[in-house]
Amino acid sequence: MEREPLSVVVTTFNSAATLDACLRGVAWADEIVVLDSGSTDATVAIAGHYGARVHAQAFAGYSAQKQAAIDLATHRWVLLLDSDESLPAEAAGPLQQALLAPSCAGYQLWRREWQFWRWQSMRGRLNHYVRLFDRRRARMSGHEVHESVLVDGPVGRLDVVLDHYGEPDIAGRVAKANRYSSMQVVDLGRRKVRWLRLRMVCYPTVAFFRYYLLRGHWRSGWAGFIAARVHAFYAFLKYAKLHEAQRRRPGDQ
Repeated sequence: MEREPLSVVVTTFNSAATLDACLRGVAWADEIVVLDSGSTDATVAIAGHYGARVHAQAFAGYSAQKQAAIDLATHRWVLLLDSDESLPAEAAGPLQQALLAPSCAGYQLWRREWQFWRWQSMRGRLNHYVRLFDRRRARMSGHEVHESVLVDGPVGRLDVVLDHYGEPDIAGRVAKANRYSSMQVVDLGRRKVRWLRLRMVCYPTVAFFRYYLLRGHWRSGWAGFIAARVHAFYAFLKYAKLHEAQRRRPGDQ
């Protein structure tokens, strides 16, 4: 039985530091599509080394950029990766097995996070995201940040772990929290957020304990503690910035 052909889709911008590892892990795929948004480093050359079809488009936002990249794929089944993610060699087996006779419209993969100077403990709770899917039955969510793949049909989960390098240091993680919280004000502004002031006061503490204790980041030592503190700071910033935006609108208090 032949498996479904697979298109690997990656969006890039100055991703030379991580793109080689990203594409090396999926070199077996039938097609690699890279949508670049104006890289000035070796990103395009690295993509070319792996035989990727490289397209260029000005950055349109995380969700829209990924949707544009997905639309460039020629195969029905897509594996969507960030340029700072990589798959181990042993992931090829479960992915190819799932493509022999797909029983779901999409599949979630686990993701392990790099925390400043060490990997997240595998004994903690890993996030999981839909990354392998039938593109005719899927679309990006449209969120400004924390965009996700929405699937029309059943979703399964594969025993595959992505490695996510993300920001290599605390300064980078804090800068991302500041940047993402500003962007998330747009998403939050589209719906009525109740008890906003109470959320500012209480939710950062709740977010810290959920991240640190319930999700098991305490197993990662001081790296997990610092990551949890930055996560709590992000939780505060997004509600504080929403409060600021509301106060600046005429008639709001």
